[in-house]
Amino acid sequence: MKYIRTFFSVLWRCWFYLWMLIVILLLSPLLLVTIWSDHTYPAFYKVARLWARLTFYGMGMSYQIEASYALEKGKSYMFIANHTSMMDIMMMLLLIKDNPFVFVGKKELAKLPIFGFFYKKTCILVDRKDSKSRYQVFQSAQAKLNKGLSICIFPEGGVPDDTHIVLDHFKDGAFRLAIDHQIPLVPIAMGYLKYYFPFQWGIGKPGRVPVVILPPIETKGISQEHKKVVKDQAYQTIYEVVAQWEEKRKRYY
Repeated sequence: MKYIRTFFSVLWRCWFYLWMLIVILLLSPLLLVTIWSDHTYPAFYKVARLWARLTFYGMGMSYQIEASYALEKGKSYMFIANHTSMMDIMMMLLLIKDNPFVFVGKKELAKLPIFGFFYKKTCILVDRKDSKSRYQVFQSAQAKLNKGLSICIFPEGGVPDDTHIVLDHFKDGAFRLAIDHQIPLVPIAMGYLKYYFPFQWGIGKPGRVPVVILPPIETKGISQEHKKVVKDQAYQTIYEVVAQWEEKRKRYY
């Protein structure tokens, strides 16, 4: 039975990459028209959300928002979320409709065929081993925020190798930027994706992802001296939600 599950999981994973590329190719005329300028980025964002929707549901996935805080349309935010799966990218695009954001993500994804081209053109890439690259990220993010866009960062800085880790430690970048620009932080918790679609091949299956969009954490009037307090508050709010889902899963599986 284990080998049968592994076989179908691998087939499903192959379908994901194939379907993702098919959707990109179908939408490529619209994507190519909208990726070249910050002025057209809101239009690109709408197409990207369509790509995310088609890819996500085409994989047999679904999600349920268990709780949500209404965001102000057009306002700049710093979106942060726990990170356990490549599908986190699609989830964030699906969840945030009226506040176009730019991802800060690892440069390795730029190597993927076709997807990598659009990823490189529209996201802020970071090499976490290169201090110069990390500094350039701050400059690029500041430029996007100055143009009224929002930023999305997965503050864990990567996916933990140990799947027993509920939520890894947060890096400082998202919180430093939010305080510098005095914009609210919006913590978002997403559940079970490390079981449904982990980075490891041979495991995973379609499922429903629970989501909680938590109240924004204000940074107005806060200086960098209080960065750790803000970071700890954001961490705790996400951790409490994800930990509840983990406990629930243990009871039923």
